[in-house]
Amino acid sequence: MATVCFTKPHHVSANNNHCSSIFLCCFLLSLLSNAASSYMFSDEKRDDLFPEILRDEAVTRLNDLGKVSDADGYLERMFMSPASVRAASLIREWMEDAGLRTWVDLMGNVHGRVEGMNASAGALLIGSHSDTVVDAGIFDGSLGIISAISALKALKSAGKLGKLKRPVEVIAFSDEEGVRFQSTFLGSAAVAGILPATVLQISDKSRVTVQDALKENNIDIAEENLLQLKYNPASVWGYVEVHIEQGPVLEWVGFPLGVVKGIAGQTRLKVTVRGSQGHAGTVPMAMRQDPMAATAELIVLLESLCKRPKDYLSVDSHCDGSTLESLSNSLVCTVGEISTWPSASNVTFTIDLRAIDDKGREAILYELSNRMYQICESRSVSCNIERKHDANAVMCDSELSSQLKSAAYGALKMMTRESKHEVPVMMSGAGHDAMAMSHLTKVGMLFVRCRGGVSHSPAEHVLDDDVWAAGLAILAFLDTHM
Repeated sequence: MATVCFTKPHHVSANNNHCSSIFLCCFLLSLLSNAASSYMFSDEKRDDLFPEILRDEAVTRLNDLGKVSDADGYLERMFMSPASVRAASLIREWMEDAGLRTWVDLMGNVHGRVEGMNASAGALLIGSHSDTVVDAGIFDGSLGIISAISALKALKSAGKLGKLKRPVEVIAFSDEEGVRFQSTFLGSAAVAGILPATVLQISDKSRVTVQDALKENNIDIAEENLLQLKYNPASVWGYVEVHIEQGPVLEWVGFPLGVVKGIAGQTRLKVTVRGSQGHAGTVPMAMRQDPMAATAELIVLLESLCKRPKDYLSVDSHCDGSTLESLSNSLVCTVGEISTWPSASNVTFTIDLRAIDDKGREAILYELSNRMYQICESRSVSCNIERKHDANAVMCDSELSSQLKSAAYGALKMMTRESKHEVPVMMSGAGHDAMAMSHLTKVGMLFVRCRGGVSHSPAEHVLDDDVWAAGLAILAFLDTHM
């Protein structure tokens, strides 16, 4: 992508300056328009591109799934909620329409499988998640599921579904976001065999456990049969996931698709600060044990440490110079939820901390915990820090990534009928089901451009033709397994 730099002369009249500004704005708009149009795909109906299935029907299904919600006026679909069950039924119907054999497992994951010509070969798994955050967009998770189903339906319509040389299975995972039980990857971790049995007893805010939520939907699971969900690694060839980028890079470079080379590691903490209630007008300031004030200081500490890790960490045997540099470029932290109960004596908040470097992430967590305990002690309040979720950074398989890159390039070349620049290769700062699945098999990921890099929001948006590009790339990838 060419970079154009503009410089303004030192002596320019106000009139000329105004005209120059207009010219520059028009020129920039022209560049943006050309960049966009160069990657917008022809509306010509070419049979080999399956636009009716990969674009038109896929977009309709994304919108239909986006209407399946537990809330009025916005999208919310949590693990084993009534809307999630309705969504699972819809996804299963679409899988069967694509010629797949379907079932729902003991963790509520929806599976659709075709055996191909060799049912005993290692299976290619393609998946993403069907749950959402609160007030969500319609593409996060759902795009990966629908793109895979659409690609297989295109094969079916061409009479090629049975010619796959290995089984292909699409999985719509029941939980990735972790909103209801604050424990991410329930669905994919179960399939990968890394979900601890104790997770079944985790409660939501209504004190309903994971096990209870499943039983409410006629899924009877006990700790002793949780491991039945684990796939035999020998039966799996690899895992592929399509997902919106959730960032602005692809839009910035003007490319619909990108290949993911790795995913940042993530830790989620639950912090509980306990103080003492006191009358607002009678307890002297020096004697107050205010957990809210302590919490405010802890949150400011978190922000400062994550913005400037070099100010808090020193180079030693646990943290070398390259780790510090990596943290400075990749470390992100945020507070997700804050609640007080009862009244103002207890404050609970959650922390989400991510970094590409696992060693650096542990160093940050150690430093953060020590300093948080010191603040709480100085304020005469207690502080309890629980690690609710840990996921190490994951590097995608080079073979899979190379195949996905070729498939993406080929798809875009077919759609535009011209050669394009090399498909971007990028890191993911967001967590994905591929992180859990990496414990089972090799993984690869394909990112799809989203407008403004906005995700987890109703403003989340993917161009119809980019949905088409994603489906065609998966179709081209499947073509290597025929």
